[in-house]
This record gives sequence, C-alpha cells and structure tokens, in this order.
Amino acid sequence: MAAPTLAMLPRVGDSLSFLYADVVRIVQDDTGVCAETTTAEGETTRVYLPTAALSCVLLGPGTSITQPALATFARHGTTVVCSGSGGVRCYSTTTSDALTTRWLEHQVHQWCDPQRRLEVARQMYLKRFDTPVPASTPLNKLRGLEGQRVKALYRLLAQQHRIGRFRRNYDPAAWDDQDPVNLALSSANTCLYGIVHAALAALGCSPALGFVHQGKQHAFVYDIADLYKAEITIPLAFALHDASHPEAMARRGFREGLRLYKLLPRIVTDVQSLLAPDDAHAIPDGQEVELVNLWDPDVGSVPAGVNYAPVAATSSLTSSHSQETTTGTESSDTGRDSTADRHGGGVRSDVRDPVTEGG
Repeated sequence: MAAPTLAMLPRVGDSLSFLYADVVRIVQDDTGVCAETTTAEGETTRVYLPTAALSCVLLGPGTSITQPALATFARHGTTVVCSGSGGVRCYSTTTSDALTTRWLEHQVHQWCDPQRRLEVARQMYLKRFDTPVPASTPLNKLRGLEGQRVKALYRLLAQQHRIGRFRRNYDPAAWDDQDPVNLALSSANTCLYGIVHAALAALGCSPALGFVHQGKQHAFVYDIADLYKAEITIPLAFALHDASHPEAMARRGFREGLRLYKLLPRIVTDVQSLLAPDDAHAIPDGQEVELVNLWDPDVGSVPAGVNYAPVAATSSLTSSHSQETTTGTESSDTGRDSTADRHGGGVRSDVRDPVTEGG
C-alpha cells in the first residue's frame, strides 16, 4: 500500500461530526486508540476509535485518557474537548500543532478593520434570515432588525403550539423556575455552542474574535451559533413545550437534528464563506496544504524554502565562498581555531543554492 499523502487525509467536512464518551478510559495500544471499560468482575471491553476520521472527541465526566492516546489524536488533527455531561459544556480544547493558520489569518484580517467587520455582520444577517440589507446599514439598526425577526418567530411558534405568550428567559440562578420551552432552548443552544466551538477549533479559528459579540472567549462561537438557532434549536424547544424532561429531550433531539442537517460540514462552509468571501476557490481542507509560507507586506503570502537573494549577490557570495575555502585550508595548516567558520561564520560548501542550481 502506498504511503499516505496530504491529499489523502480526511477533510473536516468529511469527518464524523463528533464522538462523545463518558465513564471510559481511553488508551493507546499496539493497534490504535480504544475506549476501555472494566466491569466489577474484572472483564475488560475495548472499542477501537476511528481517530483519523474524527474531527472532534468530547470527553465527558468519568473519562480518563492517556498521554499516548492524546498524542495520537494530535497527530491526526483531532480536536479533543473536555465537556460536561452530554457534551453540553465546553471547558477546554486541544488542537494539533500541524493545523493550518489560514482561516485564523482570514478571521483576523476581517475582524481588525471596522468596515470589513461590519460587512461580515451583514453577511451573517443575510445567512440567518435570507433578507439582504443595504450596505450602509449600521450595526445598531442590524441588531434591531434581528430582534424583530426573532420575536416574530417566537410569536409564530407560540401560536402554532398554542402556548400563549412566550418570553425568552435565561436565569441560571433560578433554573428550575423556568418554563419547559426556555429550559429546552437553553439546553439545545448549549449543545449548539459545543459543536460550533469544535468546528471553529478544527478550522484553527479563534473562538474569541467575534464580529457581533465581543468580550467573551466564545464571542465568535455565539456569532456562528446564531446562524442556526432559528432553524434548529428554537423550533425544537417549542416542540418540547409539554415535555416532562425538556432538557434531556432537547439534547437528544439536537443530536438527531445534527444528523439530519449534517451541521458540521455546513458550519465549516459558512465560516469559510464569511471569512474569505472573495476567495472564489476556497481550498477544501486536506486537498491542498501549504505547510509554511512567508509574509510579504506587498504580495501577501510567498513560498518558504526559496532563496530570495538577488542573483548578483549570490554570485558574490559564491566568490566569497571560494576565498573562504582557501583561507580555511590555510587556518587548518597553521592550527588556528576556526570555530566561527564551523558555526555560521563561514559558508558551508554542502549547502545547495536553489538560485544558482535552478531549484
């Protein structure tokens, strides 16, 4: 079998959305990474995990993981999230060092300029409600339009489910006093935040640099999650208005919705289109990877591993090299210490020059 290439690596959009595990021990053995459980009688059961096909692994309560297993996840570019029960909290994440910074650079480019940041906010509104707004619409008016559309959706769903007037309420200090729709909506939104956070981490984006939200480490997570609430979590919560356990049913319903909408690849596509709207040929993850580039203030990104010295300077360097080679021979003959030449003071004769050699 041929050695794998970068193009053969699984794309984020093709990978499984996530794998949630709790009350297991995740270990690495000679075959791969597996989730291990042991019964009270001492019987051990192992289930091997498809690490190369996973975008994200959520480790719930009661989970332990060994260092070799974590290292394998890192080599395969799998994001590991320490989550709450049912994956409804995201406490911390680990990402691979091999992850490209391409989308993070696009995010910073759009975020640091007020006009570009406002344009991304407009595009988010367009994706949410499929209603274009003029380019001159300020952000405060955009927030007002967004509030009107969401309230209208609440009224429509309340009428459809015959639950009377609905008021959105999120109060962690009085959690048990909330009605089933608010409980289900808070639970489903938290699930949504978790999967959006995992998608952003898989792309290498910063969850803190939001375009509408700010001041929180999850500001960008909230921005992207808002794109899908009107379609997924809000209708789901209203459908559970008479459920006896709305929180648990919302989590299960969200997982079913996740399969239905194939949310993870959709999040990846939406984030890429928001951060690089002018990039007509966005590079699918895993299809083409620029390992390392150099930054140029005029042309942007230029390839690394290339000798950019002018040809004339290279010829002069080659001439100097010949002279130093002769001098080095003389130093050796006279017994002088040539430490500077050995450690960078001179030019090594075995260095390949891509300019003079046509590389």
